[in-house]
Amino acid sequence: MFSGFAFGQSPLPIGKAQLNLGIGFSNWGVPFYVGLDYSVHKDITLGGEFSYRSYNEDWKNHDYHHNVMGFSGNGNYHFNTLLNIPQNWDFYAGLNLGFFVWSSPGDYDGDHSSGIGLGAQVGGRYYLSDKVGLNLEFGGGNAFSGGKFGISIKL
Repeated sequence: MFSGFAFGQSPLPIGKAQLNLGIGFSNWGVPFYVGLDYSVHKDITLGGEFSYRSYNEDWKNHDYHHNVMGFSGNGNYHFNTLLNIPQNWDFYAGLNLGFFVWSSPGDYDGDHSSGIGLGAQVGGRYYLSDKVGLNLEFGGGNAFSGGKFGISIKL
């Protein structure tokens, strides 16, 4: 009975996954993202994410169009058990490591380039039902910096 209660605090049971998708906000356009989280422990998830954004920039009196695609992996610690948070809420923090492909015109001499980035994130979810929730996340440290808002669907 006690172990059932302990796992009842976890928003995503061990061995289960959830799909995350939505839009973001950053200095580099409005990103769209899709990701998957997989629970490896009652308080720890590992996941991956793909994001895409497109934006225009005025650089040295010229207009340039950029596209940025990001591929990242993340790990998060979920505080529900530690802080005895109700199951319909999920608060987490973690790190991400990703590769981003920055596509700019050939004559652009600005400082945007493709590369690897390490970042951190903190976020939360509110589950509207057993399967669907709203998520909000803030992060920094790489091309995935900014924030994002979307939905999470437990699979």
